[in-house]
Amino acid sequence: MNQDLTKLLQTWPYQAGQVMARRFKGRDGNQKIQLRVDLGILQMNAEGRPDGKRPMGHESWFDFYRSRLAEHLIEKRSPESFTLGIEECSKLQQECIQFHHRYICFFQLEDFDLVERDCERNLAVFEFVAEHAATEDLAWSLLQFVPQLLLMQTRAHGMASLRDGDFEAAVSQIQEGVSELERFYTENERLDLMEASPELGSLREWLGQVKNRRPLTEVERLERDLAEAIRLEDYEKAALVRDQIRKQQASDS
Repeated sequence: MNQDLTKLLQTWPYQAGQVMARRFKGRDGNQKIQLRVDLGILQMNAEGRPDGKRPMGHESWFDFYRSRLAEHLIEKRSPESFTLGIEECSKLQQECIQFHHRYICFFQLEDFDLVERDCERNLAVFEFVAEHAATEDLAWSLLQFVPQLLLMQTRAHGMASLRDGDFEAAVSQIQEGVSELERFYTENERLDLMEASPELGSLREWLGQVKNRRPLTEVERLERDLAEAIRLEDYEKAALVRDQIRKQQASDS
């Protein structure tokens, strides 16, 4: 079997600065995701753990450690003495990175429901580690990725709404994403990181762009006409527009 990937790579050239992903059915009949990177191609399963492995016979390391917790609770009747050490946190972190690569691909493919699925999965892992890690430093080794996750999750929600033409929902979702990021930094006492957060900066910039693209409501359009009439000192037109605004507001209430 020829193991040289040159021809495959030549048919799918790498483009710097772009996320390049594709989905197809593998020889095993399952959906696969491929991500083009500078040195080659990453391939992942679309379902389950991206690399297809089953650690200790479980769907993932996360599922394995949750089963260990369940056994601990049966035996000890308390979660207090259940801890995740360096090895456990390292395995969970590496696993989360796999899911991170995959939801980046799903975002590029505009499959926002699957972005949400994988984001929620990783968020559950972060919460699990935050509760059970042996030390705060170990917990932060995974929690540090929460801002990236919240950014991607918010973008998926917002893009899905924009695709449906629902600008109001998109604005609300982006604002909620900003609030969630601010809460995360505040609750973890990382205000220094909040001030320089590229994720917050990105969402705030996007929020401004979406607001500028949002079509005006009928009242907003009339208010714009009113301002223009007053600027031109056309007070007769201004009075007519004011009446129209009152009627529109009454019908909207």
